[in-house]
Amino acid sequence: MRTSKPSRRDRVSRAAVGFLCAAVVLFLMGCPFFLSAYWLRILTHTFMFAVLAQAINIIAGYAGYPAFGNVVFFGLGAYSTGVLMVKFNTTFLPSMIFGIGICIFFTILFGLPVLRLKGHYFAIATLGLNEATKALVDNLTGLTGGGMGLSLPLIAGDVESNSRYFYFMFFGTMMLCLLVTHLLMRSRFGYALRSIRSNERSAEGMGINTTRYKVMAWMISAGFTGIAGSLYAYWMSHIEPAIVFDMAIAIKAFVMFLLGGAGTLLGPILGAFILETVSTFAWSHLLNYHLATLGAIIILIVIFMPRGVVFFLQDRFFVSNLIKKIREERTF
Repeated sequence: MRTSKPSRRDRVSRAAVGFLCAAVVLFLMGCPFFLSAYWLRILTHTFMFAVLAQAINIIAGYAGYPAFGNVVFFGLGAYSTGVLMVKFNTTFLPSMIFGIGICIFFTILFGLPVLRLKGHYFAIATLGLNEATKALVDNLTGLTGGGMGLSLPLIAGDVESNSRYFYFMFFGTMMLCLLVTHLLMRSRFGYALRSIRSNERSAEGMGINTTRYKVMAWMISAGFTGIAGSLYAYWMSHIEPAIVFDMAIAIKAFVMFLLGGAGTLLGPILGAFILETVSTFAWSHLLNYHLATLGAIIILIVIFMPRGVVFFLQDRFFVSNLIKKIREERTF
């Protein structure tokens, strides 16, 4: 069967979107050389949440399993790195790799029983997993420092070079997460996840090993979340259970994931940039009413863009046919 060739308008749209994406990437790569330390910190924070939102997108957006407690891997990555660097005097890179391994081990250990649950039962189970892990870390005082936390070794260099270092580390992680998601979702693995999201029983009837694919999706999600946690621990140089296992991190990342568009490639990234921009504006200009303002803006966005920014742009403005191809059916 012959497939129709893309029209000239399609090719122009793809080229325009490709040029725009390349321009944005080049701009972000040049930001550390002309922006102040304050704005570099804001952007670094945005990159971190973009990784967290994209990690949620892999298990919730594509597989259809809302992992509200995904922050457990953020905390595990942070504490695995911190404990190795403080207690065993290892360097950052092997400590981070070990942290990723711990996160993947957790998904294998708990993935088989927890992923048998569906919908809100699975979401509640992940919340319980996070709280149980937080309590365990809080009580292992001799190893983790308990409620006092851990103070990691400071990175060598001045403030400016350190800001650039973590900026590029989080930026690189975000781009890697974006690339891996793109490759996976265009492969057999991605099609299997989407079939599980649409109808898991039908997927099983077609011979798809749904348990294996769900565990693998959660492993990838946990791995990127663990990387973000490891970088955060080294960046902040001090961690506490109440901070790195904070459910507010998971809620914020989940809002970004839904705001950009569930089950889309660029949606979680756009959601992170939109929410962080709005949040920064609310904090800096409306200090006494920032939470009310932020909440009102999110409500308005949800009302007028219930399926997320990517779907809104496609449906209302027909920005590009490329967006049509990278987006998938919404999860919820």
